[in-house]
Amino acid sequence: MNSLRRLMWYWLLPVAVLCWELATRSAQAAYFPPPSRIVAKLHDLWFSGPWTRAFLTDEAVADLLPSLARLFGGWAVACAAGMAIGVALGRSRWLSALVEPLLHFGRSVPPSTLVPVFLALFKIGTPMQVAAIVYGVVWPVLINSMDGARNVDRQYIETGVVYRLGPWQRLTRIILPGASPKIFAGLRLSVSLALIMMIISELVGSTEGIGHRMLEAQSQFDIPAMWAGIVLLGLLGILLNAGFLGFERVVLSWHRGARG
Repeated sequence: MNSLRRLMWYWLLPVAVLCWELATRSAQAAYFPPPSRIVAKLHDLWFSGPWTRAFLTDEAVADLLPSLARLFGGWAVACAAGMAIGVALGRSRWLSALVEPLLHFGRSVPPSTLVPVFLALFKIGTPMQVAAIVYGVVWPVLINSMDGARNVDRQYIETGVVYRLGPWQRLTRIILPGASPKIFAGLRLSVSLALIMMIISELVGSTEGIGHRMLEAQSQFDIPAMWAGIVLLGLLGILLNAGFLGFERVVLSWHRGARG
């Protein structure tokens, strides 16, 4: 069944691109260029450099690398903070009861609305952009980590007490493995959110990055360049998701084996 789905995907993608090409060429719409022009622009902008630099152009070095650095930096900080705070809250009933209303209020505030606040606190630059990414990404990790740590099988905890495991051993050998499926569910959601927040943060007062390049293309009515940025973001999303799913499959292989 998995092989059949994979085969369908391999056939569906070129068919969809071909339909897109034919439809846009027949429509001749100024704001919807055919994918052939978009791919050509994508290549010219970012991937027509020398092979010694992995075919990256000067624009790619100036835009892609800073964007990816901010994305991974903000994502890493948010994941570390979300897991630490979530597990601590999940294992403390009174603390979670005290803080949980504030958590639900915080995650209900759209991160994009707080960009002016981050601008006031950190000024224009990388610290503001990383802060926006951290705020937008931390919530699914925190909530899922808290839920996972709270619902660890009590028998495992009691077994650890019987074997006189210390707090650190109980955390690393019982709580974190028991909560890891929920934690990874939150991490998976956070990957796409990090990409979204990276772009949002770069649309405001930035002088570099993919979002800045797309905004510049829009102001210059360079429609193929704008679409090239959109396609690049889609490809980045697919690669990040595939990479994370592969990592998750390796780390949680014991969990899938235990289920059957």
